[in-house]
Amino acid sequence: MPSTIGYKRVSSFGQNEIRQLDGMIFDKVFTDKASGKDTQRPQLQALLEYVRDGDTVTVHSLDRLGRNLLDLQELVQGLTGRGITVRFVKENMTFSPGGQDSMSTLLFSIMGAFAQFERDLIRERQAEGIAQAKKRGVYKGRKPKLTAGQIAELRELAAQGVKKPELAERFGVSRKTVYEYLRE
Repeated sequence: MPSTIGYKRVSSFGQNEIRQLDGMIFDKVFTDKASGKDTQRPQLQALLEYVRDGDTVTVHSLDRLGRNLLDLQELVQGLTGRGITVRFVKENMTFSPGGQDSMSTLLFSIMGAFAQFERDLIRERQAEGIAQAKKRGVYKGRKPKLTAGQIAELRELAAQGVKKPELAERFGVSRKTVYEYLRE
């Protein structure tokens, strides 16, 4: 039996996703509290693994699914290619398996481009704000994830041959962070 699935996303833990898909009933809802800059979001990945042929995925708006036109197109095409319908409530757009009409494809591309444009503007304003703060001498950057003692311990354990994923888990950081500390 086909399922109806909702997907919600807010950018940070301080934001509230309640207004998204308000009053709609689903068999299952996936909610991410993460940036839409890429598709590496835990609940989006769980949704992609969960959905099956015949299901319908409903999202409040295009920018909730992604802020990158290429990612949006790949997600929707990937889902519809698997027999899954994708519906965007705010834009009143539905993409079904078997292809779309030309107007829907055009509108999707335009709306996706606007979402990406908005994300790019946010990044530009953020960079400008950081540059201004640096000029004023008030920019301190991001707090280090590990103390000096933890960094020394991490490096010592790595030198003893402890694997990077184990170090990441032990210190509660990502593997990328482990590699950054080892590279310094």
